[in-house]
Amino acid sequence: MDWQGWFSLGLAILALLLMASGRFAPHLVMMSVLVVLSATGIVGPEQALAGFSNSGLITVVALFVVAAGIHHSGGVDLLVHHLLGNPRSVRRAQARIALPVTFLSGFMNNTPVVATMIPAVHTWSRKIDISPSKLMIPLSYAAIFGGSLTMIGTSTNLVVNGQYQQLTGSEGFSIFAITKVGLPVAVIGIAAILLFLPRWLPDRKDQQKFGSVKEFTLEVAVAQEGPLVGKTVGEAGLRELDRLYLVEIERNGSVVTAVPSEERLLGGDRLVFAGDTQAISDVLRINGIVPSVHDDEPALSKDHAERRLVEAVLSPQSDVLGQTIRDARFRDRYGAVVLAVARGGDRVPGNLGNIRLRPGDVLLLEARPAFVSRQRYNKDFLLINDLDTEAPRHDRALLSWGILLVLVGLAACGVMSMLNAALVGAALVILTGCCSVGQAQKAVDMPVVLTIAASFALGGALEQTGAASYLAEAVVGFSGSNVLLALALVYLVVSILTEMLTNNAAAILMVPVVLSLTSAMGVDAEPFMFAIMLAASASFATPLGYQTNMMVMGPGGYRFGDYVRVGLPLNLLIGLASIGVIALVYDLLPAL
Repeated sequence: MDWQGWFSLGLAILALLLMASGRFAPHLVMMSVLVVLSATGIVGPEQALAGFSNSGLITVVALFVVAAGIHHSGGVDLLVHHLLGNPRSVRRAQARIALPVTFLSGFMNNTPVVATMIPAVHTWSRKIDISPSKLMIPLSYAAIFGGSLTMIGTSTNLVVNGQYQQLTGSEGFSIFAITKVGLPVAVIGIAAILLFLPRWLPDRKDQQKFGSVKEFTLEVAVAQEGPLVGKTVGEAGLRELDRLYLVEIERNGSVVTAVPSEERLLGGDRLVFAGDTQAISDVLRINGIVPSVHDDEPALSKDHAERRLVEAVLSPQSDVLGQTIRDARFRDRYGAVVLAVARGGDRVPGNLGNIRLRPGDVLLLEARPAFVSRQRYNKDFLLINDLDTEAPRHDRALLSWGILLVLVGLAACGVMSMLNAALVGAALVILTGCCSVGQAQKAVDMPVVLTIAASFALGGALEQTGAASYLAEAVVGFSGSNVLLALALVYLVVSILTEMLTNNAAAILMVPVVLSLTSAMGVDAEPFMFAIMLAASASFATPLGYQTNMMVMGPGGYRFGDYVRVGLPLNLLIGLASIGVIALVYDLLPAL
């Protein structure tokens, strides 16, 4: 191996150490590696930038958009509403979460699935009186298991498939190619969750009490002829809202106070809540709830998807100080509707339209996207915080699921490649209005895209300079040409790297090494590729190894040690299960 090989190997080790330290973002590290490799001439311009045009990466980007369409149309909310129910035990509650989430994550990126489920599960946990700490880790783990069901279940599967195609020139794997090993592993994983996690997970009651953060007075209305008309307050789910309390109902000039759960809702009812901003975003996602506007202030538009929540603080120089909200005519003056008001961290009592504005008042507004850029430096506001919460298009929820089914069907039947099917699906969710262009753009996780694309350059350098062959020969020598032992070593290395780095970077760096390994041993590369995919996703022992683990850490009230105690045994179990299933499916056991 010449100096280029040793340099590439040293660069790979340095990149691993920098990312494992947690002080540098993975995409910055990998982009820096790309620059060094290109500047030193170890890889040419085409190879340095090959990752940006890789079919696996483009498929990932397209599926981000498809997932955004399902999320912003309320597709996940639709399933949550019908599937969670009212279980009588922790194990049953975990099953209600794990089974649908595993299925969903098999066909859409698990990050938006978990992001949508977190507030729903948090609210649901209060309703069924089960601690969120018993439910949030099972939510994340179920999403991880779901990613192993299909080739589109996680970005890791797609980019490994894309790199495999690029390095071997083959057609790659079909959408359900991994299912024969991923499904049994997922079944074992879900069984382990339901068997052990009810006892292993801590029981920490929700520490976020009502009023622990800024409180607002919020007014919304019941849509005329909407799905909530005729339902009681309890049936509409307005009693179980997280950190939000229904204070009164204003109806035809009269006020219903101390609202009972049996009170039936009428079209046009103005509902007054007290609560905080995160809770307010939950109520605005309910189908049949619309922003409340005053009689002399028409709604901004009927197109909710183009409006967003904005938190604005009034400055001492504001032109509306001393005026009531109704007299200030926010709609005409700023192109925004006031939804809620907080003052000194407390809610302001009374009718929202009659509140007189003072310096420092925090207003929750629903405004067009242009409001943020237009008013950010306006003397009327000290601070503007875009909460980026938009009302779902509930009428397109079923359509978004239909698009996903068409996408999967086209890819599964071989009518289109996964790349083309994903691109068609992304175009359809935008054209049909399941999500807007702006929502689609925000759905693409650019740090993830950059990390994946830049990792291809380092993987290519390891393969081209002979460093991958050098590492492969070391593994062959250690395993004594035992295929099963080599498979176990590959799984172990990827699993360790995944706990320290991003799963995509760990997988991409190992693909060229494994291809050299299987070539030297003269065996089929397919079971080894699936071992990489499973090991890169099976990250349970730390919150750092997988994005969804980090997402549920706060809402579940977890500590780092909780993941180690629960996840390390699960890592070992799933590792053994994955190697065993692959060995059985590919008849590797006789090699013992």
